[in-house]
Amino acid sequence: MGVDEKLVKALKGTTTVGIRSDKAVVLAADKRATAGKFIVHKRIKKIVKISDYMAMTTAGLVADAQVLADVLRTKVAEYEMSFKKRMSVRAAATYLSNVLHSSRLFPYIVQLLLGGYDTAPRLYSLDWFGTVAEETFLVTGSGSPIAVGVIEAEYRPDMDVEELVELAVRAVFAATRRDTASGEGIDVAVISREGIEMRHFSIEEVVKRLRS
Repeated sequence: MGVDEKLVKALKGTTTVGIRSDKAVVLAADKRATAGKFIVHKRIKKIVKISDYMAMTTAGLVADAQVLADVLRTKVAEYEMSFKKRMSVRAAATYLSNVLHSSRLFPYIVQLLLGGYDTAPRLYSLDWFGTVAEETFLVTGSGSPIAVGVIEAEYRPDMDVEELVELAVRAVFAATRRDTASGEGIDVAVISREGIEMRHFSIEEVVKRLRS
């Protein structure tokens, strides 16, 4: 197996989504951690808080993602203490991109979604080469082909917060129905002008929610 194949394989085994409207950013992720066909953990947290107005989803090697989250969290806190204001989400994404790009010969094996609210909702995707992309919705992981189909069919830029949450949950839930590497439950982060609200749904709760 070549290096590129190993990198691609390492990024499989999860489903994370990010959706942005003019009101908020919603991040959602399943809770299953796998190693090949083995389910390693059923309650993993794939959404990490970076600051009071910024959070990140993780896909790839857990240790790499944790290191990068700590690095970014420290940089954002340092910026806020030095300049007495928030770091923009774009600046945070650019900083993390520089870290990833500088390590491209010995890369962090991750694919990250960074969502936040500065003057407006923001959503960025970053890969292990340091590529930064801003989008209205993004998906990562082995369940992404299923999740993105749900989002593309129903996304509207004028969706309110609860509609965004509903769409994100249904997208991840759809992936858990068909992708064996995704499952166990869904974590959601709602990022708006008021800050970050974390929500947690079991698969049973999602089924009841969709049937009601």
